[in-house]
Amino acid sequence: MSSETYTDIKLDEKLKKDVQPPKKYKVILLNDERTPMEWVVGILIEVFKHDNRTAKELTMSIHTEGSGVAGIYSFEVAESKTNETITASRNAGFPLRVKLEEE
Repeated sequence: MSSETYTDIKLDEKLKKDVQPPKKYKVILLNDERTPMEWVVGILIEVFKHDNRTAKELTMSIHTEGSGVAGIYSFEVAESKTNETITASRNAGFPLRVKLEEE
């Protein structure tokens, strides 16, 4: 048996890369009549890392407008924050609703 090495192989094929930036998703908190505003402020501070002033302003906006964007993230991060918010709210007995929306 002989072992041959091919060094003159040429590739004529060129790969075209169509790279697009990952999509972003808005995490939206929805107003309800049973979740206390203090709870929403706490969620915005703990989960979404807003400062106290911004969290209070956003909570008032959610209360008056019916919904508000807590943050904009990649899908995985948005999904994780959504799950964390829902789990914490249900464990505390609150029906706070959250939805994801593509930006």
